[in-house]
Amino acid sequence: MNKTKLFLFIIIICSLISSCSTALDDYQEVNKPFDIKRYFDGRVIAWGIVQDYSNKVSRRFCVEIEGTWQGNEGVLAEKFYFNDGEISYRNWQLSKKMDGSYEGQAEDVIGTAIGKHQGFAFQFQYQLSLIVEDESYEVSMDDWMYQLDEFRVMNKTSMSKLGVKVAEVTLFFDKQTQVKKCPGGDAA
Repeated sequence: MNKTKLFLFIIIICSLISSCSTALDDYQEVNKPFDIKRYFDGRVIAWGIVQDYSNKVSRRFCVEIEGTWQGNEGVLAEKFYFNDGEISYRNWQLSKKMDGSYEGQAEDVIGTAIGKHQGFAFQFQYQLSLIVEDESYEVSMDDWMYQLDEFRVMNKTSMSKLGVKVAEVTLFFDKQTQVKKCPGGDAA
């Protein structure tokens, strides 16, 4: 293959790859934009799965979330119940900024998480310190939430290390359900 054809081939492949990525600007404004401050105020229950790099489901879980806000400062207290019996916690400290974006910190988050919304979508990006079999790994989280209606939100999170996807987390949040706790949970 001569240099001109190789150059054109590389340009075509690069443009195809870049056209497959998702950007927040892909989501147009809607009448009722997704407001995480409003949605995560009070109790929310979610169910999810973790899939490894080959898309095999490696874990299932339920999470109870209690959101409290004072002005533009909020706390999301999360309690995870995994199918293998593990229970873990994460407490997000969130701040809504003047431009409508969010910043967040939690015990296992390295630095500051940055969140932005557009229409019915919310993107949250951060570095997470992940403990696996007593080893700590720093992974990049690209967290996308999509509001389906006032009660339900879908969440897809891509977890990567050095730019390579190592796992994916999928969650379904529901505020409407009458379920008050996760199986195995002790909350009323």
